Amino acid sequence: MSTHTDPAGGRPVRQLRLVVEAEDYEAALAFYRDVLGLPEQAAFSSGDGARVAILDAGRATLEIANPAQKKMIDEVEVGRQVAPKIRVAFEVDDARGTTERLVSAGATEVAPPTVTPWQSLNARLDAPAGLHITVFEELRTLAERETLDGFATDEDRHPDS
Repeated sequence: MSTHTDPAGGRPVRQLRLVVEAEDYEAALAFYRDVLGLPEQAAFSSGDGARVAILDAGRATLEIANPAQKKMIDEVEVGRQVAPKIRVAFEVDDARGTTERLVSAGATEVAPPTVTPWQSLNARLDAPAGLHITVFEELRTLAERETLDGFATDEDRHPDS
């Protein structure tokens, strides 16, 4: 896998931060911080009522999928097209238990935990702040998943591009 660095020798991007506007700030904060379990890293407010909480979601990745891949993932996980252009996915240790907790806290289950061809247990939910989310539990190590059909980096598939 290719890793690009900036001229100073470091990585050019240090963090991915997804910023979500929540009409019901308190409910969204309680859901993601207290129920899903994302620790509060920082919080800021101003005298005009503006508030933000920065929740630590661990390692971040940006998954770029073409329309055919998005459609295939929806079919595997849900059985029909449901996801908007942006879906937020959280890796958890227990997809079934997390799904139950999130539904109890107000999320709507779109599809129950389902084993995918890429060997993860994925559930889909509509969650506070208008987010369509996946919670997923890896069932195999990365090394084991890399041996499955279809797994490779684009660099591995197209070494001369």
